[in-house]
Amino acid sequence: MVLAVQDWPRTEEEALAEQDRLRAMVVAEPGPASPATVAGLDVAYSADDDRLGAAVVVLDAADLTVRDTAVVRGKPAFPYVPGLFAFREVPALLEALEKLTVRPEVLICDGHGLAHPRRFGLAAHLGVLTGLPSFGVGKTRLVGEWEPVGEARGSRSALVDAGETVGAVLRTQAGVKPVFVSAGHRIDLDTACALTLRLAPRYRLPETTRAADRVCRDLLS
Repeated sequence: MVLAVQDWPRTEEEALAEQDRLRAMVVAEPGPASPATVAGLDVAYSADDDRLGAAVVVLDAADLTVRDTAVVRGKPAFPYVPGLFAFREVPALLEALEKLTVRPEVLICDGHGLAHPRRFGLAAHLGVLTGLPSFGVGKTRLVGEWEPVGEARGSRSALVDAGETVGAVLRTQAGVKPVFVSAGHRIDLDTACALTLRLAPRYRLPETTRAADRVCRDLLS
């Protein structure tokens, strides 16, 4: 069940309790290996951090053409608290998702899922609230350590935090910095990594992320 924005946590204690409740709903399963549609989700902030632009862009997974786009302008829904960052962005992203006319089969967030201090990042949060398979592709690490990754495209290394594998450090292009992939909800790490490579035929970041990034930045320009 999706929370109405007016019911959104207002204090750190409320957010921590809600995060614990939702984390218990995460489903670990293989997920769709060949989805027809995939969505990239991203949020950009104004220079004063007072406004945000949220974008969801749905791509055809076969040819990476844009099938649908939805945007929302608004304000962060929660103060900045480490480990609770998703609470700032989720309401705007949910609103954008509701505007879509093409329902995506997989959500790909510019952020993290399991690779989070409390094992419930943005990708897991959105997955549980929408019921859709979801995972995160982060540009930088949030938690964890890893062994060196091979230089060839497709090379990966386990991202390990407190003895637990929470994601993968994945080389999407030869000789280019890797990305940090982590499962969110209803998808496993191997499937998430395979989809990331499919969606990143030319650049470091998957086309879902690149498309959503362009759109949400344009909202605030």
